[in-house]
Amino acid sequence: DTRAAGKNLKQQLAQAKSDSVQLLIGYTSTVSELQQMAFSSQEMKIPFINVNLPNDGGVYDNPYLVLLNSTLKTHVEAIYRYIQKHFPLDELIVFRKKGQLEDLIHSYLEEAGKNTLGVPLKLKYVELTDSFAVKQITENIDSNRHSVCIAGSLEENFGKRLALQLASVSNQYPITLMGMPTFDNLNLEFTKPEFKGLEIIYSTPFYNPRTDTVSKKIVNWFNIKMFARPSDMVMRGYEATWRFANLLLRYKKDIASNISRKEFNVIRELDIQPVLNKKTNSLDYFENKKLFFIKMQNG
Repeated sequence: DTRAAGKNLKQQLAQAKSDSVQLLIGYTSTVSELQQMAFSSQEMKIPFINVNLPNDGGVYDNPYLVLLNSTLKTHVEAIYRYIQKHFPLDELIVFRKKGQLEDLIHSYLEEAGKNTLGVPLKLKYVELTDSFAVKQITENIDSNRHSVCIAGSLEENFGKRLALQLASVSNQYPITLMGMPTFDNLNLEFTKPEFKGLEIIYSTPFYNPRTDTVSKKIVNWFNIKMFARPSDMVMRGYEATWRFANLLLRYKKDIASNISRKEFNVIRELDIQPVLNKKTNSLDYFENKKLFFIKMQNG
C-alpha cells in the first residue's frame, strides 16, 4: 500500500522479504516506486509485475522485472510495422512539436527504418507550433493521394488538435491519422460529431471489449454488489493476479524462469518477451509486446 500511514513502501518491502513473499504485483504511480519494487524483487529473486507504468524507470540487468504496459519504443516499432504492412505506398507525414519525448519518437522511427527487413518508409517530418492552424497541415498534404498523418507527440492536447484540424478537411483530403498510445485516453472525445469523417488508428496493449465470459462476470458482480461499473484497472488487476498467481502455483520457485509462458491468459493475450541490452547482450527486463490496433471511423 503506497499510501499507507503506518509503514512506507521501503518498510513494507522489507516485511515482504521477511515473510518470504514469492511474487510482487504492483500499480506504481511514480518511477521511484517502480525502482524500489524492482530493486527489492531482484534482491529477493522473485518476479515484480508492474501492471501500469509504460516505463522501465532506468532499471536494467534485472530479469525479475516484468512490464505489462508496453514501452514507447515497442509502440513506435509496432506502428512502423503496421504502416509498412497497410500503407507502404501512401504519403507519410509525421506532425510533431518541439520536445524531448518528440525527439525520442523521431529517433525510434528512424531506428525502426534502419533495422527493418523490408523497404524503409519514406517519412516526412513537419514541426508545428502549439497554436497551429489547418493551413499549416494542408500545405504539407497532397489532395490527390491518400496520406497517413502520424501524431509524433504523446501530448493529448496536441493529438486532439491535430485530429480536429484533419477532420475539418477530411472531405477534401483522403487522410488516416495514426496516433500514439495516449490516444486511448481520447477515444470518447473522438466519438464527438466534430471528428466525423476522419479515420483514426492507435495502438494499445489493453484492448478489452468486455465480451468475454470473465469480463461479463466481473461487470455483473460490480453491478450487483457495488452498483458501479468496473474500471479498466479492475480488469488489468484481475487478469494479472490470475495469470501470475497461477504461474506461481504451477512453477513455484521456478516462476521467474517461466514468466513468459503463454499460460493462463484470461481476458486478453499477453506476449511477455525478454528485452536485451544491445551493448552488453544481457537481459534488462521482460515486457509485454502484444499490441492491439484500434480503428475509429465516423465516431
